[in-house]
Amino acid sequence: MKALQVLRETASEAARLALNELPKPALIPNHVLVRVHASAIHPSDVGNASGTFPYTQYPRVVGRDYAGVVEEGPRELVGKEVYGTSGHAYAFTKDGFQAEYTLIQEDEVALKPKNLTFAEAATVGVPFTTASQMIERAAVTESDTVLVIGANGAVGSAASQLAQNIGARVIRATRDESGEVNTDKDPELHALDALTDGKGVDVVLDTVGSPTLTVNGLKKLAKGGRLAFISAPKSGAGDLTIDMRYFYRADLSLFGCNSLNPSAKEMARRLNAITGLFESGKLKPDGKWTPVPLDQALDAYGKLMKKATREKRW
Repeated sequence: MKALQVLRETASEAARLALNELPKPALIPNHVLVRVHASAIHPSDVGNASGTFPYTQYPRVVGRDYAGVVEEGPRELVGKEVYGTSGHAYAFTKDGFQAEYTLIQEDEVALKPKNLTFAEAATVGVPFTTASQMIERAAVTESDTVLVIGANGAVGSAASQLAQNIGARVIRATRDESGEVNTDKDPELHALDALTDGKGVDVVLDTVGSPTLTVNGLKKLAKGGRLAFISAPKSGAGDLTIDMRYFYRADLSLFGCNSLNPSAKEMARRLNAITGLFESGKLKPDGKWTPVPLDQALDAYGKLMKKATREKRW
C-alpha cells in the first residue's frame, strides 16, 4: 500500500516526509483493518511531519484523522463506514492514517455520520474532540454566556456549535468583522462590556493562544467564570500575568486542554456522542477544505510547511 511516512535517522537530522510503498497491515486480535478513504492535514499533522513533536517515533505514518470502511475484523463491523482521530498514539507512536489501509483497535473507531461524505468526516475528528474537551472542562451549561476566541478557526467553529447545541449564548471573537468582537481592532475585548451589560461572560473558550487575548479574556469573566485554552505561542514568551487577588476573589478557573493527552478510545467516545448531532444537522463540518490525491500529498505538505497557502487539505 502507499503511505506517507515521516523519517528521521538521528535526533540531529531534519525530519523528512516520503510517500512509500509499505506492506498492507495484517489483521491482529481486537483490531479492525480499515481502508482509508480520506485523511485531513491539520496543523498538528504539518508539525508532526516537520519533526516538532519530541515523542514521535520514526519511521511513522502520519495523519491524525481518517474516514473509511472496515474491510476485516469482527463480523458486525465489516463493511461499516467509520471515522476517528488519533489521541496520543496514532501518528506518533503508532502509525497514523495517511495510508491506503490502517489497523485500529475495535474500541477506537466510531460509526461515521450517515449524512457526511468520507472527506467531511475525515476533517472533524481533531477539531470537534478538542472542542468537546474544552466544553467539558469548562462545564458549559445552557445558562452560560460563552466567548469563543478564534471562532472562525476549525476548533473555534466546532466549539461555537457545541456550545450553541447545549443552549448557551455564544459570542464569537474573530480577527475580522464576521464576529461580534474583532480581536484585531479590540484586543482588550471592550465590546463585551456592551454585549453583556457589563456583567462579563461565564466562559471563555480560547482557541488562539495569544497571551494578551487570554489575559484579557480572564478579565472579562463573571464571578465563577471559567477559561479553557488549547494553544500557546510556538516561540517567544508564553507567560500569563494575572492578578491573584482578583482571580481568587472572583472564584475563577483556568484550564489547559491538550488533544494529545487522551487516548484514541476516549476520542472515539467523544465522536460517538456527537455522531447523531451531525446526522440531525445540528453540527456541520467546516467546508473550507481542498481535496488532494495521496500521490500529491507531498506537494500539499510542502506548501503548508512553507506557509505558501492557508488552505485546508485532505
